Amino acid sequence: MKLLNLDFTRIAHDTFRIAGSKVIYTDPYKVTKRDEADIVLISHEHFDHLSLEDLNKVIVPGTTIVASPLCKDGLRGVQVKETRFLDPSGKFSVGKVTIEAVAAYNLNKFRAPGQVFHPKGEKRLGFVLHLDDTSVYFAGDTDFIPEMKSIRCDIALLPVSGTYVMTAEEAAEAARALNPKIAVPMHYAAIVGSDADAKKFKSLVKNCQVEIL
Repeated sequence: MKLLNLDFTRIAHDTFRIAGSKVIYTDPYKVTKRDEADIVLISHEHFDHLSLEDLNKVIVPGTTIVASPLCKDGLRGVQVKETRFLDPSGKFSVGKVTIEAVAAYNLNKFRAPGQVFHPKGEKRLGFVLHLDDTSVYFAGDTDFIPEMKSIRCDIALLPVSGTYVMTAEEAAEAARALNPKIAVPMHYAAIVGSDADAKKFKSLVKNCQVEIL
């Protein structure tokens, strides 16, 4: 699907193929065919985001991986052009593509009392990438956190399934705060969540100026 200046394919879960002057994959998981990525973004170390089986379907010797520091062990031995680990607020450029790492964490999704699934300060990431005069925010596994209010983007890729990430209601709040031109739901119909979560998200933001796809 063409979104602004870029071609988007949602493969599964949090995995998107974003193609313009570069081909970029986010969190490769359940990849069905081989491809050649220029850049791969990996938000954190959990198996549905850092999957070596799927990563190996899209990397080539010229690929650059940009990832959370929590992925260092999991990426040990992976042969690509370069692997760069970023902390939140870190930036890196690959040619004319600029990648900014942003915070991603939970506020109210608990594995046990007082223990959230993705704690603040553990350097799990979202990314804002700038490619072909278009800015894309890939939120990663996160709740609607205060840092989102300072993010500016044309396209926002937002989790909607709850349990580990924002619910559809929380994602709708995030969409209104971010105010992108286009928002796309993700993180559903694989580990948790269903198409119903994506449809609910769309229904909740239909009265604002954000287009939901």
